[in-house]
Amino acid sequence: MSFRAINQKYLEPGSQILMVLGIIALCQPWNMLLHSYGVTIILIGLIGFNITSKIAPEEEAGTGHGADAQARNPGAQH
Repeated sequence: MSFRAINQKYLEPGSQILMVLGIIALCQPWNMLLHSYGVTIILIGLIGFNITSKIAPEEEAGTGHGADAQARNPGAQH
């Protein structure tokens, strides 16, 4: 399994989940420690998502072109 596949399967969704958990930690009224670190958790998730979303997914096997190559440049002649 390549880094791009790991990124697409685990890291990108993990950073999204971390942002949601940060919002939950910020809004919950029971634990002051979670509340005080809620914004920090959100920011860590946001920075992680900004980094992982910039990594392109793996190319389709056998075609030699990315899955969205035609969508990005519809006028290209192949």
